Amino acid sequence: MKSKALDHPWLFFALVYGLSAPFWILSTRIKNSGLPDNLPVTDIGAVLTPTIAAAILRYREAGASGVHELFRRIFDYRRIKNKRWLVTAILVFPLLYLVTYFAMRVLGYPVATDWAFSPGLAGIFFLFLAAAIAEELGYSAYATDALQKRMTALSAALVMGPLWALWHLPSMIAIGQPTELIFWGLCVTVAIRILNIWIYNNAGASVFAVILMHAIGNTARTGYPGGRSGYELGHGSVAYSIIIVFALIVVVLWRPSTLASFVGSRRITINA
Repeated sequence: MKSKALDHPWLFFALVYGLSAPFWILSTRIKNSGLPDNLPVTDIGAVLTPTIAAAILRYREAGASGVHELFRRIFDYRRIKNKRWLVTAILVFPLLYLVTYFAMRVLGYPVATDWAFSPGLAGIFFLFLAAAIAEELGYSAYATDALQKRMTALSAALVMGPLWALWHLPSMIAIGQPTELIFWGLCVTVAIRILNIWIYNNAGASVFAVILMHAIGNTARTGYPGGRSGYELGHGSVAYSIIIVFALIVVVLWRPSTLASFVGSRRITINA
């Protein structure tokens, strides 16, 4: 039976924004969080809201069993039939960051020469992993499925991307990012959502794959030479434009209907 909850993606976004609003207001008053990348401490609460919103809607439709099924998506790696997509999810952002590093050196940016690999980075990974779970149980397990029932994969990404980007805007403002960096940050967030849906669909609708890519991407940015500030030299214009260009390549090479059928291929590879 078709889930009624999946027919209400707009209610999901309304809930996310409504639940996040108190944390956004608090972020204007609470400073010096001590979190990686100087993120506001209120992000700890705000990042939970996509999961809370998805759980509310799942419960509304299917009760406790619906919520249980939602949380089972955290470890849905068995959906990944072609393991190359798991490898892609793991490597895509580290490779993009490596391209960024060499591009910055060629362009003459004062990039550091040491990569911030340390035992502490493992702890940061688990922190970002928890955050990725909280976000993607809502945005991937709930909203992506809901929107793709109504429109193409690319359209779903272009609808969700700006909403996801604007959800990050209060955090960008709270940590004092300059206007140009905020602009690039909002643009790249839309591009990343395209990549998330690309991985999601090619990995058999696996939330686990997207969670892993999300967490690794954030962790690798923290471990970039010079940290996040080193990665965002030039107000993010180099680093984020590279991700945007890669997302555009994905859009050109994979069919927009699913983002899971390579152009020229005669068969659809998405696993429903």
